[in-house]
Amino acid sequence: MESSLRFEDSKNLRIHAKQKISLVDSKLHLQGHADLDTVTGAPSCLALIFRSFYPEFSASMGVGLKYERREKFRYTIRGKKAFPITQNGLLSFNVKGRCDFLDQVSKENSKVAAELSWGILNFQRDQDVRIRVGYEVFEKVPYLQVRENNWTLNADLNGRWNVRFDL
Repeated sequence: MESSLRFEDSKNLRIHAKQKISLVDSKLHLQGHADLDTVTGAPSCLALIFRSFYPEFSASMGVGLKYERREKFRYTIRGKKAFPITQNGLLSFNVKGRCDFLDQVSKENSKVAAELSWGILNFQRDQDVRIRVGYEVFEKVPYLQVRENNWTLNADLNGRWNVRFDL
Protein backbone atom coordinates (compact mmCIF):
# COMPACT_ATOMS: atom_id res chain seq x y z
CA MET A 1 0.00 0.00 0.00
CA GLU A 2 1.23 3.46 -0.88
CA SER A 3 0.51 6.26 1.58
CA SER A 4 1.28 9.95 1.79
CA LEU A 5 0.64 13.08 3.85
CA ARG A 6 -0.86 15.94 1.83
CA PHE A 7 -1.10 19.58 2.88
CA GLU A 8 -3.03 22.06 0.75
CA ASP A 9 -3.66 25.79 0.62
CA SER A 10 -6.96 25.06 2.42
CA LYS A 11 -4.74 24.40 5.48
CA ASN A 12 -5.99 20.84 5.86
CA LEU A 13 -3.69 17.90 6.32
CA ARG A 14 -4.94 14.75 4.64
CA ILE A 15 -3.70 11.20 4.92
CA HIS A 16 -3.85 9.49 1.53
CA ALA A 17 -3.68 5.73 0.94
CA LYS A 18 -3.64 3.88 -2.39
CA GLN A 19 -3.64 0.16 -3.13
CA LYS A 20 -3.20 -1.48 -6.53
CA ILE A 21 -4.28 -5.06 -7.23
CA SER A 22 -3.03 -6.63 -10.47
CA LEU A 23 -5.68 -8.28 -12.60
CA VAL A 24 -5.18 -10.59 -15.58
CA ASP A 25 -1.67 -9.24 -16.28
CA SER A 26 0.58 -6.40 -15.18
CA LYS A 27 -1.08 -4.01 -17.65
CA LEU A 28 -4.48 -4.02 -15.91
CA HIS A 29 -5.11 -3.39 -12.24
CA LEU A 30 -7.77 -2.30 -9.81
CA GLN A 31 -6.78 0.79 -7.86
CA GLY A 32 -8.48 1.92 -4.68
CA HIS A 33 -7.59 5.11 -2.88
CA ALA A 34 -8.90 7.19 -0.02
CA ASP A 35 -8.19 10.49 1.71
CA LEU A 36 -8.79 11.03 5.42
CA ASP A 37 -9.18 14.67 6.48
CA THR A 38 -7.36 15.09 9.81
CA VAL A 39 -9.53 18.10 10.80
CA THR A 40 -12.90 16.36 10.50
CA GLY A 41 -11.71 12.77 10.93
CA ALA A 42 -13.88 11.76 7.98
CA PRO A 43 -12.96 10.49 4.51
CA SER A 44 -12.83 13.35 2.01
CA CYS A 45 -12.41 11.14 -1.06
CA LEU A 46 -12.90 7.46 -1.90
CA ALA A 47 -12.30 5.96 -5.34
CA LEU A 48 -12.21 2.59 -7.07
CA ILE A 49 -10.74 2.65 -10.59
CA PHE A 50 -9.83 0.04 -13.20
CA ARG A 51 -6.55 1.22 -14.77
CA SER A 52 -5.05 -0.12 -17.96
CA PHE A 53 -1.51 0.61 -19.15
CA TYR A 54 -0.27 0.49 -22.72
CA PRO A 55 3.54 0.74 -22.48
CA GLU A 56 4.00 0.27 -26.22
CA PHE A 57 2.02 3.52 -26.73
CA SER A 58 3.26 5.31 -23.57
CA ALA A 59 -0.39 5.63 -22.55
CA SER A 60 -2.80 4.73 -19.75
CA MET A 61 -6.57 4.80 -19.24
CA GLY A 62 -8.82 4.46 -16.20
CA VAL A 63 -12.54 4.05 -15.53
CA GLY A 64 -14.21 3.88 -12.13
CA LEU A 65 -16.29 5.37 -9.31
CA LYS A 66 -15.36 8.29 -7.10
CA TYR A 67 -16.92 9.75 -3.95
CA GLU A 68 -16.05 13.17 -2.59
CA ARG A 69 -17.42 14.56 0.65
CA ARG A 70 -19.10 17.51 -1.09
CA GLU A 71 -20.79 15.41 -3.77
CA LYS A 72 -22.41 12.07 -4.48
CA PHE A 73 -20.73 9.13 -6.14
CA ARG A 74 -19.53 10.01 -9.61
CA TYR A 75 -18.20 8.08 -12.55
CA THR A 76 -14.66 8.95 -13.54
CA ILE A 77 -12.75 8.47 -16.77
CA ARG A 78 -9.10 9.41 -17.18
CA GLY A 79 -6.37 9.03 -19.74
CA LYS A 80 -2.78 10.01 -20.34
CA LYS A 81 -0.49 9.86 -23.36
CA ALA A 82 3.23 10.59 -23.23
CA PHE A 83 5.28 11.61 -26.24
CA PRO A 84 8.94 10.92 -25.38
CA ILE A 85 11.31 13.61 -26.63
CA THR A 86 14.54 11.87 -25.67
CA GLN A 87 15.49 8.21 -26.21
CA ASN A 88 15.68 7.48 -22.46
CA GLY A 89 12.20 8.94 -21.88
CA LEU A 90 13.37 11.40 -19.21
CA LEU A 91 12.10 14.35 -21.25
CA SER A 92 8.56 14.01 -22.57
CA PHE A 93 5.49 15.95 -23.63
CA ASN A 94 2.35 14.64 -21.90
CA VAL A 95 -1.33 15.11 -22.64
CA LYS A 96 -3.76 14.05 -19.94
CA GLY A 97 -7.43 14.38 -19.18
CA ARG A 98 -10.01 13.46 -16.58
CA CYS A 99 -13.77 13.71 -16.45
CA ASP A 100 -15.96 13.08 -13.40
CA PHE A 101 -19.70 12.96 -14.03
CA LEU A 102 -22.97 11.78 -12.53
CA ASP A 103 -25.47 12.20 -15.34
CA GLN A 104 -23.78 14.47 -17.88
CA VAL A 105 -20.32 15.50 -19.01
CA SER A 106 -19.42 19.17 -18.54
CA LYS A 107 -16.36 21.43 -18.47
CA GLU A 108 -16.83 22.02 -14.73
CA ASN A 109 -16.14 18.35 -14.01
CA SER A 110 -13.34 17.93 -16.55
CA LYS A 111 -9.63 18.61 -16.63
CA VAL A 112 -7.39 18.56 -19.69
CA ALA A 113 -3.72 19.46 -19.50
CA ALA A 114 -0.59 19.50 -21.62
CA GLU A 115 2.76 19.42 -19.89
CA LEU A 116 6.49 19.10 -20.38
CA SER A 117 8.08 16.63 -17.95
CA TRP A 118 11.81 16.40 -17.26
CA GLY A 119 13.28 13.70 -15.02
CA ILE A 120 16.78 14.24 -13.68
CA LEU A 121 18.35 11.08 -12.27
CA ASN A 122 21.03 11.54 -9.58
CA PHE A 123 20.54 15.32 -9.47
CA GLN A 124 22.65 14.98 -6.37
CA ARG A 125 23.82 11.76 -4.78
CA ASP A 126 20.75 9.52 -4.17
CA GLN A 127 18.43 12.34 -5.23
CA ASP A 128 16.19 12.17 -8.29
CA VAL A 129 14.22 15.24 -9.39
CA ARG A 130 11.26 15.61 -11.75
CA ILE A 131 10.07 18.97 -13.01
CA ARG A 132 6.76 19.39 -14.80
CA VAL A 133 5.53 22.59 -16.39
CA GLY A 134 2.02 22.48 -17.79
CA TYR A 135 -1.13 24.26 -18.81
CA GLU A 136 -4.65 23.31 -17.67
CA VAL A 137 -6.84 23.95 -20.71
CA PHE A 138 -10.33 24.53 -19.22
CA GLU A 139 -9.13 26.64 -16.28
CA LYS A 140 -6.60 28.40 -18.54
CA VAL A 141 -3.90 28.29 -15.88
CA PRO A 142 -0.22 27.30 -16.05
CA TYR A 143 1.14 25.05 -13.30
CA LEU A 144 4.42 23.70 -11.98
CA GLN A 145 5.35 20.50 -10.17
CA VAL A 146 8.72 19.78 -8.56
CA ARG A 147 9.25 16.28 -7.18
CA GLU A 148 12.31 15.20 -5.22
CA ASN A 149 12.35 11.55 -4.11
CA ASN A 150 9.47 11.56 -1.57
CA TRP A 151 8.55 15.27 -1.64
CA THR A 152 6.27 16.92 -4.20
CA LEU A 153 5.34 20.59 -4.52
CA ASN A 154 2.50 21.62 -6.87
CA ALA A 155 1.59 25.25 -7.60
CA ASP A 156 -0.34 27.20 -10.22
CA LEU A 157 -0.70 30.85 -11.20
CA ASN A 158 -4.12 31.07 -9.50
CA GLY A 159 -2.29 30.80 -6.17
CA ARG A 160 -3.28 27.21 -5.42
CA TRP A 161 -0.58 24.96 -4.02
CA ASN A 162 -0.06 21.71 -2.15
CA VAL A 163 2.79 19.72 -0.68
CA ARG A 164 2.93 15.93 -0.55
CA PHE A 165 5.25 13.60 1.36
CA ASP A 166 5.20 9.94 0.32
CA LEU A 167 5.65 7.65 3.32
